Order: sequence, then structure tokens, then C-alpha cells
Amino acid sequence: MAIKVLIVDDSAVMRGMLAEIINSAPDLHVVGLAPDPIVAREMIKTHNPDVLTLDIEMPKMDGLDFLARLMRLRPMPVVMISSLTKRGSEATLQALELGAVDFLPKPKLDSSGGLEHYRVEICEKVRAAYGARPRVPAKSAASPKPLLRETSEASGGIASGLPERVLQDKLVLIGASTGGTEAIKEVLCSLPGQMPGILMVQHMPEMFTASFAKRLDGLCRLRVKEAEHGEKVVPGTVYLAPGHSHLSVRRGVGGYVCELAQSEPVNRHRPAVDVLFNSAASQVRGNALGVILTGMGKDGAQGLLAMKHAGAWTIGQDQESCVVYGMPREAAAIGALDDVAPLKEIGPRVLARLRNLERRGPQT
Repeated sequence: MAIKVLIVDDSAVMRGMLAEIINSAPDLHVVGLAPDPIVAREMIKTHNPDVLTLDIEMPKMDGLDFLARLMRLRPMPVVMISSLTKRGSEATLQALELGAVDFLPKPKLDSSGGLEHYRVEICEKVRAAYGARPRVPAKSAASPKPLLRETSEASGGIASGLPERVLQDKLVLIGASTGGTEAIKEVLCSLPGQMPGILMVQHMPEMFTASFAKRLDGLCRLRVKEAEHGEKVVPGTVYLAPGHSHLSVRRGVGGYVCELAQSEPVNRHRPAVDVLFNSAASQVRGNALGVILTGMGKDGAQGLLAMKHAGAWTIGQDQESCVVYGMPREAAAIGALDDVAPLKEIGPRVLARLRNLERRGPQT
């Protein structure tokens, strides 16, 4: 039976394009086209769709307001269709906080070159949303207050209990995709400010990673930024792969260094989790801790296995807490995981493992 999709967008041209793309897949069927949330509300009652695609900027009711009400009254899988602007990226992150499963930038109407890739991607995202576990947010949709960032002078490392050697020698590598923005936020907010450097890949377009890094930087104790080519990795800082480049790590004379490359996509992604994890297997080896979180597909599984074979410790998010149990499932299936845990326990287990590694001494 086909997955029923309702498209909500104020542009008739965009509604028609999305409908044509989605209806081209034999397992997907558009049951309605709504120009605004008011019409969408009635169509939801009439057609009982399985998945909703939702624009953000619309007349009569803003897409975020509609999403917040929808997730309170009738939670369902929602894929946001966002504009490629700074305002659009920030609103998309708010939508993911409110419970949207995933998002996709609007296609360029004047360009057919990338339309086939867009066709594949939106159909995959709708299918993943249909099988996803929608995250119903808490009654208060407000973001938590920014935490006081710890500095080495203020905390002296007391918050994490990790000595300078561990902070300098170890690295934490994180990979995520669908549902990963909120999962990463929960993991990072559970960690103290005194941590080894953290490098991570979240599948996101170029216009969205800067806003995501900025949002995380204001919420957690750790400093969060987009990675830059050639910059040194320092403790207490999280480096997010920019949406235009693969991120890898290299061991330099004075420590670890970030490297960016706009080479071909891997597993159809750039940035790709496998690129980061494979570099850690080669350069960091037993001093690495690998984390794979919720996401569609299998990106990161083979890289995590390479890390494990190189002596790294690895952990994956469990099925129950994943929005989409794809990437962690693939990692588990090939034996790449040392540990599996609910999302709320990932951060504490990483910290506990770092303390255990400190007692065991340096890894080579």
C-alpha cells in the first residue's frame, strides 16, 4: 500500500513540482495539496496522510506555529521544505526542535541539473519519515538556557575529572543523519566543558551547518564551531563538518589537525561520516572514541568498524531512542559496536570511557 503524502506549500508551482516528484515513485501517493495550514488542517482530517511535507513561510499561519500545534494535537511525521537562506536554516532548526523528522532545501526552479538527485532524495526522506519514530517535544518548546561555559582557569578540569594528557591525546568522533540535530544536541549538552576535541559529521546542506554550529555553541558548555581546513584541534571544542566538505583528522607534529576536502561524495554524502571515521582509524587509532547516532542509510558503519579494528572504542544509539534506526543498525550488524545505549546515556558513557582509558594509560 502506497505511503500517503500531504504537501503544504503556498507556491502553486512548488506544490506541483513536489507532487510530480513524489507521485513518480510507485510506493508514494500524494493525497492532497494545501496552500496554507488552514486548508491543510481540514485535509489531514479528510485524507489521514502518513507523512506531511511542510513549507515554513506561508500566509494565514506560519509553518512553525502550525507544526507546534500539529505535534501537540496529532503527532505525525513531518518533512520540512526550507529555503536556502540564513533565516530559512534557523527556522528549520527550530522545526526540528518542535518535532519535524527531517528537512530538505527547496529545489531551484531554474535548474534541472540537480533535479534527479533531488527526486531521489525527497522520496528517500519521505520513506524514512514514514518509518521514523516522531519525537514529540516537551510541553515547553523553549530552548534550554545557555549553560555557563567552563574554562580551564575556572574549572581546572574538575567538571570532567580528566587530566591534561587525556584532553590532548584522545579524540571523540560523532556521526549522525536523520534525527541527528536533536540527538547531537542532547549528547553535547550532557558533557562538561573540559573534554578532548570532538569532531562530528551531520548530514546537512551547506547553508545549514553554520546555523547549527552557532545554535549548539549557545546551548552547551563546549565551544562549537564549523571546522576549518588546517586548524589545530584543541580540548573543549567541537568541530562540525561544513556542509560543502568532507572532514577528516590528521595527526600533526603538535597534535591533531582538521582537514577539509571537496572531493566526490561517499555513500552519496558530502560530508560523509565514513571519511571522518576512516581518518580516525588511520590517524588516532586507540585514542579515538567513535559514536554513531540516529540516521538513514549506512554511512559510518564501515568507518566505525575500521576504528574498532584499530583499537578505538565505539558506541551506537539504540533502536528505541532513534528517530531512524538505520546507521546504528548497520554498524551493529557488521560488529562495529562495543556498546549500545539509549540517547540519554551516550554522553555519560563516553565520559566514563574516557576516565577508564585514563586509568589504562596511553593507547597506540
